Amino acid sequence: MILRLPPYVLAVLLLAACGSAPKNIQDAAVDGVKSPISKGPTPTRKPNVVLKKGGGFYKDDGPADDIPDGLDDIPDAEPKWEPLHKPATRPYVVLGKEYVPNTAVRPYRATGIASWYGKKFHGQKTSIGEPYDMFAMTAAHPTLALPSYVRVTSLQSGKSVIVRVTDRGPFHADRVIDLSYTAAYKLGLINGGSGQVEVEAIIPGEATGTTYAQTTPVPASRRDDLEQLAKRVSEEERPPSTPVLATTSEPAPAKGVFLQLGAFANLDNAENLKSHLSRELDWLSEPMRIQPGSGIHRLHLGPYASRGDADKVAERIRAALGYRPTIVVR
Repeated sequence: MILRLPPYVLAVLLLAACGSAPKNIQDAAVDGVKSPISKGPTPTRKPNVVLKKGGGFYKDDGPADDIPDGLDDIPDAEPKWEPLHKPATRPYVVLGKEYVPNTAVRPYRATGIASWYGKKFHGQKTSIGEPYDMFAMTAAHPTLALPSYVRVTSLQSGKSVIVRVTDRGPFHADRVIDLSYTAAYKLGLINGGSGQVEVEAIIPGEATGTTYAQTTPVPASRRDDLEQLAKRVSEEERPPSTPVLATTSEPAPAKGVFLQLGAFANLDNAENLKSHLSRELDWLSEPMRIQPGSGIHRLHLGPYASRGDADKVAERIRAALGYRPTIVVR
């Protein structure tokens, strides 16, 4: 049976439906994320943030649930002389690639892809021990002195920002620097996730008699340091002649097939990489453990039932980050 309603009832229902519709289509947030609001006599929303997965951040990483207003008003970092964080000056290996950090602030210029890291890292410890603030003007770089300052210029928009380098990364084959959310926002890199930039080191103009070389003496040969590290790391591929003592925070070393994700002379740096990769590669099912021995702290993933199983995971990591971890059998 067809229900017929009087005309005045239909009119009331129609008015109720119209009243529930959004007054302004811009009031709707994209994927539940509110865009920053610029200040002025007639506030308007910034272009909606598009949560592009895989571009400049990982999976559910990205903007915070509530982006604060006034990001445009956050000032650039102010370059000044600071003592270097000594543990961050030591050579290290990540996913089979060797890195020799600078032990002094020196001229540097490079062009490449910049990405940014967001809420999954917000509040986590950086390589210099400070908590990461995605709304501060900071960045991560594999080898620049920590802390130091760089000018980052978007080759697309021409905009520039000055950031304080406080962390290590990005450990991607195609990226030159990782920016905080605010730095990337001010360069116009948020929607695309990444973009071509030029990175130039800034040397503070007033040294006041204290140089970085005096704060952290440069070793006689940085290359020798790296060669010694690589030599000790390679020893992991052979069964040790004596048992390796484990720290109180780590269980005794297990036997089997492992993937070596990194090797550091400093334990804090190994812990930092473990924390980063645990979030970046959150699809991993095997545990990560730091294995000390011979003065080196190795970050291992596993064990795996066979070398073939380890190969499959190593290839997935290579596809995600561009570098392939080393397979270790012990």
